[in-house]
Amino acid sequence: MDQISPFVEASKIQNTNLVPTGVRWHVVTLLAIMAGLTYIDRMNLGIAGKYVQEEFKFDSQTMGWIFGAFSLGYAVFHLPGGWLADRFGSRRVLTGAILCFSIFTAVTAIAPSLPVLGLLGAAWSFAIVRFVMGLGEAAAIPVGNKMMAYWLGEKERAFGTSIFLAGVGAGGVAAPILIGWMIRQWGWRACFLLLGAAGTVLAFVIYKYVTNRPEEHPAVNAAELASIRSSSKIGPTPNHSVVVNNVPWIKVFSSPSMWGLMISHFCLVYPVYIFVTWFFIYLVRVRGVAIPKASLWTSAPFIANLFMVPLWGWLSDRAAERLGKRRGRRATVWLGVACSAGLLWSGSHTANNTLAIAQLAAAGGLNFAASSVLWTTCNDIAAKYSGSISGLMTTFGSLGGWLSPILTAAIATRFGWTYALDFAALVTVVSGFAWFLINADQAID
Repeated sequence: MDQISPFVEASKIQNTNLVPTGVRWHVVTLLAIMAGLTYIDRMNLGIAGKYVQEEFKFDSQTMGWIFGAFSLGYAVFHLPGGWLADRFGSRRVLTGAILCFSIFTAVTAIAPSLPVLGLLGAAWSFAIVRFVMGLGEAAAIPVGNKMMAYWLGEKERAFGTSIFLAGVGAGGVAAPILIGWMIRQWGWRACFLLLGAAGTVLAFVIYKYVTNRPEEHPAVNAAELASIRSSSKIGPTPNHSVVVNNVPWIKVFSSPSMWGLMISHFCLVYPVYIFVTWFFIYLVRVRGVAIPKASLWTSAPFIANLFMVPLWGWLSDRAAERLGKRRGRRATVWLGVACSAGLLWSGSHTANNTLAIAQLAAAGGLNFAASSVLWTTCNDIAAKYSGSISGLMTTFGSLGGWLSPILTAAIATRFGWTYALDFAALVTVVSGFAWFLINADQAID
């Protein structure tokens, strides 16, 4: 339902002398679970890859292409996925995105046996399935972020968005444990089938429970709606639609804030992908950490995410309330960026392994925390079409993620790992300077 009845909306804004319902926090929780599931599904082949490689006799280069197929699909569909949500409504597009990545997660278990794909060979079968899975995951986070614009008032938007994004940290922590356990119990195929089934159930739950706007939800009372809309730029007008026929792309690309967000996200994702791709190898080969301990420490940045991201969301809302959104959002990002870059630099130069790794893990958590403010700012400057601009920002972030493992390896090989991490700290600082371009108080349109 994209348009809502004037009678339904009018009845919800007549009486605000009630105790507010908490439906918006149920929606945020469901979206956080969705965000966590995307990361578990993203990491599943990396954890099960050893068994896939042995069964199908793939060499490392072939396995690398299969891994990269997901990243390619993930990179190219952020913007189209966000635009689809702006054009047709978040609920339907999000449900479709979850079904897409869940179905193709399950299909990974039988990819070489499929009638058409099987003719191409096992490697191409896995690569195509992972590519399509990446398309679904690419849409999920920008579309979920668009929902934050409608379901949360401005005074709680950063905190709610941070809970949504903390699901990524939870997924990063849970993935090695959960997937490893399922493989030991039932084999590698079972983990893909079970995760695909779980995602399908989640898609059904979100479709039945979550609506595009709180005005459409039967369980939202007048007090909760007043709390959401009292400070929101999305007013409770009966004829307001959740769909946008035309995104003003000229205004988007001519906005300094948009360019600041894209540059900042590129520079923040760059160091994150060091933790995703190289951190375990760095701990084992450079720091000499035993493999069991290295596995535990690899999860440390994601554990830090669980604590730091909600804290930064709360802090961003308080700072915006006191200083205004422009200075409040900027100050919160600068604090996170400065601490993350400083710890990344100091950790790379610390000889004691425990102290060094703790600093690097904290740097990762603070990076995630600063990044969460960028997503909130997308809703600050363009709530009506935040799906499109969230997708555009994430596309730039994915480019940073693509460049990160390549450039990190080149620097580490030529100059050493300390210089590679120092460069990542410098890139993190650049993300803070990009905020001189960003004005969260000024809407694009």
